[in-house]
Amino acid sequence: MSDGEHLLLRFSLNGRPLEREVPVQRTLHELLHDDLGLAGTRLACGAGVCGACLSLVNGEPRASCATFAFQVQGCEVTSVEGLARAGVLHPLQQAFIDHGAFQCGYCTSGMLLLAKALLDREPRPSRERITEWLSSNVCRCTGYAQIIDAVQAAAARMAGTPA
Repeated sequence: MSDGEHLLLRFSLNGRPLEREVPVQRTLHELLHDDLGLAGTRLACGAGVCGACLSLVNGEPRASCATFAFQVQGCEVTSVEGLARAGVLHPLQQAFIDHGAFQCGYCTSGMLLLAKALLDREPRPSRERITEWLSSNVCRCTGYAQIIDAVQAAAARMAGTPA
């Protein structure tokens, strides 16, 4: 394949069908952030290990910097911008605000999506499970306590029970 080769990519982004021609070497991060202007998809390590650029692909956490755009052909992709619905924050987003679960905010998008993937699988995870699940994302500011508190609070809210 030459550098100039493109492909027609069809996938769903945040619940909406999308069709776009992209270079075959384009990463999912470049597509979301650079081409589509979704600023919540952050680039930090560029090697798929820090979690800042995380997106959900068919509900599974994926480092968008280490995923080629062509790999999401026919998939459902969720970026952090897709969490809020009709102007209403997702319970995780509100819990992050309520619990001060961010400082610089750089890791927040990835943390929110990783937490969503966990809660979709395990609606009431233990504190230990949340800690284990979020350990793949790097946060240099909060020390994780507020993030874990926020995920627990969101889980309780989503289940309709007190935290």
